[in-house]
Amino acid sequence: MSFSDAVDSRVILTRLRATLAEPGEGQERLDRIVNLIADGLVAEVCSVYLKREDLMLELCATRGLNPAAVHQTRMRVGQGLVGRIAEQAEPINTPNAPGAKGFRFMPETGEEVFSSFLGVPIQRLGEVLGVLVVQNRQAREYTDDEIYALEVVAMVIAEMAELGAFVGPGAMEIARPHKMPFFVRGLVGQEGVAEGVVLLHEPQVLVNNPISDDPARECARLRAAIVGLRAEVDQMLEADYLTATGEHRDVLQAYRMFAHDKGWVRRMEDSIESGLAAEVAVEKEQSATRARMSRVADPYLRERLHDLDDLSNRLLRMLAGVDANNGREIPPNAILVARNIGPGELLDYGRGLRGVVLEEGSVGSHAAIVARALAIPLVIQAARITREALNGDVIMVDGDQGAVHLRPEETVARAFREKIEMRAEAQHAYATLRDKPATSRDGVTLSLHMNAGLMADLPSLPKCGAVGVGLFRTELQFLIRTTVPKRTDLAALYAHILDSAGTKPVIFRTLDIGSDKVLPYMKRGEEPNPALGWRAIRVGLDRPGILRMQVQALLRGSKGRPLHLMFPFVAEYTEFEAARELVLREAARERELGHVPPASLRIGAMLETPSLAYAPDKFFELADFISIGGNDLKQFFFAADRENEKVRRRYDTLSVSFLTFLEEIVARCAAHGTPLSFCGEDAGRPVEALAFAIVGFRNLSMRPASIGPVKALLRQVEIAELRALFDETRAEGHRSFRPALEGWLEERGFQI
Repeated sequence: MSFSDAVDSRVILTRLRATLAEPGEGQERLDRIVNLIADGLVAEVCSVYLKREDLMLELCATRGLNPAAVHQTRMRVGQGLVGRIAEQAEPINTPNAPGAKGFRFMPETGEEVFSSFLGVPIQRLGEVLGVLVVQNRQAREYTDDEIYALEVVAMVIAEMAELGAFVGPGAMEIARPHKMPFFVRGLVGQEGVAEGVVLLHEPQVLVNNPISDDPARECARLRAAIVGLRAEVDQMLEADYLTATGEHRDVLQAYRMFAHDKGWVRRMEDSIESGLAAEVAVEKEQSATRARMSRVADPYLRERLHDLDDLSNRLLRMLAGVDANNGREIPPNAILVARNIGPGELLDYGRGLRGVVLEEGSVGSHAAIVARALAIPLVIQAARITREALNGDVIMVDGDQGAVHLRPEETVARAFREKIEMRAEAQHAYATLRDKPATSRDGVTLSLHMNAGLMADLPSLPKCGAVGVGLFRTELQFLIRTTVPKRTDLAALYAHILDSAGTKPVIFRTLDIGSDKVLPYMKRGEEPNPALGWRAIRVGLDRPGILRMQVQALLRGSKGRPLHLMFPFVAEYTEFEAARELVLREAARERELGHVPPASLRIGAMLETPSLAYAPDKFFELADFISIGGNDLKQFFFAADRENEKVRRRYDTLSVSFLTFLEEIVARCAAHGTPLSFCGEDAGRPVEALAFAIVGFRNLSMRPASIGPVKALLRQVEIAELRALFDETRAEGHRSFRPALEGWLEERGFQI
């Protein structure tokens, strides 16, 4: 009987289910499976390779190759034909394996006598767990039907591997899922450390019965779930806030098109007819989608594939009866784990979260902004974390280093807890400084302000020792909504913020959108470089309707109290002049309407582009205050995108050239009597804050948790002595001031 005559995946899966039901350890079960597949497909060789933690593939079972090679033959992902299948997540079909590109000769296996080779990835939800291979001596290419049959069997093997069906003592411990410690290093999204338990944003669906003997019933389940899915998408389109036209509606229309795509449904039904349960049929299609996503560079196509991936997730949850969020009890020490998440969804979880770990995301993403506002540790781009984590797993998040420990070994857990205890002790010591001034030993006093973006931030104001709010990010209220906020709602919010701050000043930054902050209800045009494009004050001046509405809300929310506001991303003096005139016109109009005017109105600008440092003197005379936006200014000064890990770490805030540039800005502001502050992540790092004080800054704005450490270090040093050290470093031609400053601090026993 030929191989092609024997292909009947339903017969093979029926035998496979019976085999899996038999007692035995993992190795016995896997040995029976390769024998079953070899018999069912008339293959002289059938082998299973499973992936180890170190990205090695290990031969774990075979019929036809040398039995002594089992657990001895290994290859790295990408090496040989088997390694290429694991790397590319695609089948390889060749009539002449020894002559194929990339073939790696493994003499211990004895496979060189087998010409025909067909290998398919064992994968689940786009994650390759191993490789399934069949081989024959006769040189021939396998048909599409034969490839499909082997893929179906590989899908079931993946599901059983996920359930731990192949775990056993000794070598087969590598098949134990979700039990071994897992470590991943991502990127720092928000500093801080936390220990807790995993809370998956999208719970994993485990399929206990991947094989079905009733295709009609499974197809009916699939169709019923698809009807529910389509109704869900239709509800999104019919919602009141989406009745208008716009890019968001175009996206949902594409979403709806995918949900009604007959080819998508037919492929899943074909998988069910081959013997798979409905959930596994959906996962098989989803794995193919994720494999395509990994190879697509075009951002538009990737977004569409993300839509299809999200639809598959929704369909899986419907089939399994799993609700993504509603009704779930959130543990008191929950650490949220997700592929990605929107700002509104993250705020729904609230401050109850200890931390957040994302498989995707960026340092400037909406989720990162909200995490900073919530003051919880965030690690982004933590590869494979959603694949490895299960609800309830112990997890430790080091936002300072961008590291995540999942199910850590006891030695790692002990060291991590010691770090948490040390931070707690330090925070207690900082609390004793809350009401003391940030004054150096030689009498230099800094005003330390806090950054905020949510009402929930304001309780931190009296606790952290800040003298006021140096930056209130007003865009968060726009980002977390599906429609433009109403003016009355914004006025009430701004009034509440000023009420909570009491006598301490609050500086409101007007809407900073564009670049990586895209409003869901605002059409976004394609730009080659959004960070240098239509954003912030440029949007406000070109589309003054929203800016005018926000200014009116700020004026009314002040209720006769002092009002401070500043414009983001000003690059030219004329931009500031135009925006300032708009505010003054609105203030005059509010008085004419009989509204109570602010007791005083101070209008400033954020200096985030080098060009503004060289604006005419009139700008410095007209601005009531200037705040340096350190994050943007540094990336434009060094031409280094802060989202790009390949370049952003190459440039140091304590570069002598950057500090000299800041010193020149300090001098220009001092010459015109213009108050100046530094706002950004660097302001909250004690060593950097000290350097800013050295070059003349007397106002810094940072996250609340940073005020204590900055104040503690400042109170122990003399600025004049460090100023001399900086002048000496610069005169000697050193590139960076960091080695000298940190060396000076370490010599005197300061913790940095």
